Amino acid sequence: MITEFVNQIHGAYFGFLGEWPTLAMLGWNLLKILVLTVPLILSVAMFTYWERKVIGWMQVRLGPVYIGKGLLQPFADVFKLLFKEIIIPAEANPWLFRLAPILALAPAFAAWAVIPFDWQTRIANLNAGLLYLLAMTSLGVYGIILAGWASNSKYAFLGAMRSAAQVVSYEISMGLCLVGVLIAAGSLNLTEIVAAQQGNLGMFEWFMWPLLPLFVIYFISGVAETNRAPFDVAEGESEIVAGFHVEYAGAAFSLFFLAEYANMILISFLAALLFMGGWLSPFQGLGIPLLSADGWWWLFAKAFFFAFLFLWFRATFPRYRYDQIMRLGWKVFIPLCIFWVFVTGVMAYAGTFVAGA
Repeated sequence: MITEFVNQIHGAYFGFLGEWPTLAMLGWNLLKILVLTVPLILSVAMFTYWERKVIGWMQVRLGPVYIGKGLLQPFADVFKLLFKEIIIPAEANPWLFRLAPILALAPAFAAWAVIPFDWQTRIANLNAGLLYLLAMTSLGVYGIILAGWASNSKYAFLGAMRSAAQVVSYEISMGLCLVGVLIAAGSLNLTEIVAAQQGNLGMFEWFMWPLLPLFVIYFISGVAETNRAPFDVAEGESEIVAGFHVEYAGAAFSLFFLAEYANMILISFLAALLFMGGWLSPFQGLGIPLLSADGWWWLFAKAFFFAFLFLWFRATFPRYRYDQIMRLGWKVFIPLCIFWVFVTGVMAYAGTFVAGA
């Protein structure tokens, strides 16, 4: 349905501007970016509402209930932040202080350019899509480091250093997990990776099951990568007073907030695409008309489940100590990833993985 709608718009648009192909292509790319960005921002807003409701239910509370029965609470928060004054500390570097939120937000949105929603719906179909994703997700830490340094605050700087060490540690384990996916699928293209997970027995025939240890490590590393509980030492309120963005207010703070939640949704979609078959039905080959059909709704359902896990972890687990996080990353995850990548290579050599089986 999404693909047919996009194709209709594509045909009408290029028919209208057929005489100016360069201008038409530029406008079409901008339109695709807008169509992706606006729903993503709205998803972040509603994700914050869902987070407050879920944590409220887990703590036997109601959560937001007043503004539009709670549904409009995220938009009220956005308007409040937009109209607040951006206060720049007297000893801060004003240019870098303003630049840091943009450096945190831009990669978080740019990574979505290669995310496919079905066989044809995406902004860019890069053959090196996994490498592009690794590059974009790694760039976000520069905004955090710059925010901590430019604020000229010891709490902000300590939070930035914690975040830098944490992201570097868990970026390695995430990259090794993706090496396992690359070996199994034989491609860096996200659409081809999903195609490699097709099978007559649905989830029981996908390569997700041999790669289950890498999947678990990838998702936990994704939680740490986004500085979410129980790995939120970069902004531990009880320790360093919100960490790297302690000096930020108003619209600048909202950009950090938007980047964090956009990354959470991104990790949820990537977990679904790389390990759980993306838009492929988990009931392939069963012959059930509705359940066996592939479609974008399966991708969104899987991503919603993984996004819910972020909220569940926050409401359930206490914050890890900094030394515990470093030990988990360097002494547990990375050795396990190296071992299982070797196992994956042996399985691929033995013919366990058959793309598009």
